[in-house]
Amino acid sequence: METKTRLNVYLAKSGLCSRRAADEAIQKGDVTINHAVMLNPGYKVQGKDTVRYKKQVIKLVVEDPVTIVLNKPTAVITTSFDDQGRRTVMDLLGKEYKNVRLYPIGRLDVNTTGVLLLTNDGELALKLAHPRFNVKKVYQVTLTRPISDVDFATIKKGLYLQDGAIKADNIELGFHADTVKVTLHSGKNRIVRRIFEALNYIIKRLDRINFAGITKRTLPLGQCRALTKTELASLKKLLAKEEKPLKAKPKLLKSKLFKAGTPEKK
Repeated sequence: METKTRLNVYLAKSGLCSRRAADEAIQKGDVTINHAVMLNPGYKVQGKDTVRYKKQVIKLVVEDPVTIVLNKPTAVITTSFDDQGRRTVMDLLGKEYKNVRLYPIGRLDVNTTGVLLLTNDGELALKLAHPRFNVKKVYQVTLTRPISDVDFATIKKGLYLQDGAIKADNIELGFHADTVKVTLHSGKNRIVRRIFEALNYIIKRLDRINFAGITKRTLPLGQCRALTKTELASLKKLLAKEEKPLKAKPKLLKSKLFKAGTPEKK
């Protein structure tokens, strides 16, 4: 029986790009099926179909699963390809990974450092990026000034941003007065930066130190390594748990959630 694959998944599994980037490419009309533009990311690709990204024929390549961790430095774009010629995370991979179709799981913005996972395992990537699996990320945040008790409580209890309410899973003070450690499972774009910007803080350094239990530890900045068997087993165990239903938006009274930068009224 012929297996049919959704177009956006097909592109992601081919190693061309992430699933999110695949959706964007499809919407732009850059993807054709048998020479006809296809705008439906859910189209089921069949064996007889010829899939092209622009003029490039895209085929699924069966590879052994590879997952690596990179300690991303600043001034590097988190993407598998940049049409502006900027340096990407793919430029940092060792020679042993140059012929493997790896792509990053999620994104770290250009000025954020730390743990970034890359894989050719499409199923693993989709699960790690999906909100149903409640995958936690831990960030070390260095500010230009110490955080106040009121703002610490604000982040802990929740605040409103332009795109809705956000609440940290955990927040701790760091070893220095100007550092805090924030744990989140939200995948919203630039969420950590936007939380602190809303409270009028300037971030000097933002470093992701943990993603789904994977850390960088002694991994030098700009270097990568394959995940150990123990780390892979830990990831599989985490993702094998029953999917949790998406939580509805917090039904807290407005007095229990802060507007950005405004302390709770008593």
